[in-house]
Amino acid sequence: MSYIAVIGAGSWGTTLACLLAEKGYDTSLWVFEKELCQEMREKRINSLFLPGIPIPEHIVITNDIGEAVRNTRFILNVVPTQHMRAVMAEAIPFINPEAVIINASKGIERKTLLTVSSIIRGLTHHKVAVLSGPSFALEVSRRLPTAITLSCEDRFTSLVLQEVFTTGYFRVYTHDDILGVEIGGAIKNVIAIASGISDGLELGNNARASLITRGLSEIIRLGTAMGAREHTFTGLSGIGDLILTCTGILSRNYSLGRKLGQGMKLYDILSQTKSAVEGVETSESAYELSNRYHIQMPIVEQVYKVIYEGKDPALAVEELMNRALKTEFHG
Repeated sequence: MSYIAVIGAGSWGTTLACLLAEKGYDTSLWVFEKELCQEMREKRINSLFLPGIPIPEHIVITNDIGEAVRNTRFILNVVPTQHMRAVMAEAIPFINPEAVIINASKGIERKTLLTVSSIIRGLTHHKVAVLSGPSFALEVSRRLPTAITLSCEDRFTSLVLQEVFTTGYFRVYTHDDILGVEIGGAIKNVIAIASGISDGLELGNNARASLITRGLSEIIRLGTAMGAREHTFTGLSGIGDLILTCTGILSRNYSLGRKLGQGMKLYDILSQTKSAVEGVETSESAYELSNRYHIQMPIVEQVYKVIYEGKDPALAVEELMNRALKTEFHG
């Protein structure tokens, strides 16, 4: 039996499993790829997603979802958003009825336009929490100082999970606006693609700063329309994660955008990328949400058109700059 099961062995899932195991918790790690699972068991390394970082010997590494989650106290979901529904549906029959499910993925499901916590609530009655914020896996795995948000509507559960995840280099703050935390974490990936495109086109620091700032306005506009609280987006899971993802070279979304700006085709970029780039699918979901809620999100709209309609990135920037003039704060 494990105290905590981590579902998903990408760079973030592996990093969090190591963090929890090093704190002394009995931890299991579910790996989707059978060959990778076997290699991780034998070599105690994730050469595909987190090379160079040793995996503690006492982490139970398995390809069997039932073995991973059975009788655990906490389930930590780190499966990419577009795949987590199927994985979670397979896991739920084995999950302890009292277990808490914590989401650490950042995206919005296509077609349904649901956040991950909403998907989980539609599948099961289990209590849900969300872990989000500015946190590159590689830096956390190297024990560099990081601060993050843990959101749960139940105060007692928040305090328990805060203690579970906090270390000397990983500081956890609690919050109770799950929707706001998830919207900030998801839409910032779309803005990061825009930021990367800007840098790929060599438009300069002014342009990038403007994109980040106006991107935050779009996130707030959508989030509040959906029922989130505005001040949530001024925190770690909002502007903190946005700044990191829009400026850091370790960001997969920023890197994809940069390559698009340099002229590479989306298919070629994705075929060379090992990990999921959540902003690609989320750009479609965010664009559809903006239409559903009648919210103006011009940056999201242009990213959507670049990715799904093959629009020239330079033309997308030109159209953003030539929109009708208005006051900065409106509506």
